[in-house]
Amino acid sequence: MKRIFLIAALVCSSIIVLQSCSPKTTAAGAVSAKRGDVTGNWVINNVTFEGIPDVAIKSFLGESSYKCFIGSTWSLTNSGNGSYSLPASASCAAKTQAIFWSVSPADGTFQYKQLFEGDKAKNVTSGYRLALASADDNMMVIKSPIEYGGRTAYVVLNFAKAAK
Repeated sequence: MKRIFLIAALVCSSIIVLQSCSPKTTAAGAVSAKRGDVTGNWVINNVTFEGIPDVAIKSFLGESSYKCFIGSTWSLTNSGNGSYSLPASASCAAKTQAIFWSVSPADGTFQYKQLFEGDKAKNVTSGYRLALASADDNMMVIKSPIEYGGRTAYVVLNFAKAAK
């Protein structure tokens, strides 16, 4: 009987040790990240698509095209204040947009509100909630869910840490 109890205790201890060493994930299986993983200056180096053709995206995150975000720079401070700057191109005007952002480790989301002149973040009730797929010291991947063909597809924003 003592031997069975000892084996059970060893198995439980092993499970606890292995569980504590595994990456933290959300209920949906996405890697959980916190504010510190996202804070800093980022550049979107490309936009890809999962489950949807790029021609199906007419406008994206309040802009006329997802292409406006390629090459954009995002400044995300630890206080939650931030901004993104879209570069000028043939189809997009240069623009800098103030935002208030946060990360929810519980469900693995990155959310932000656009702030306009005179806005206070607490009074703005609309914004964007995106899936934070991964974030580390050099790269970040954020996915924007979109309904397409009766299922959820994603526009994937691939960020690289900006040089200081």
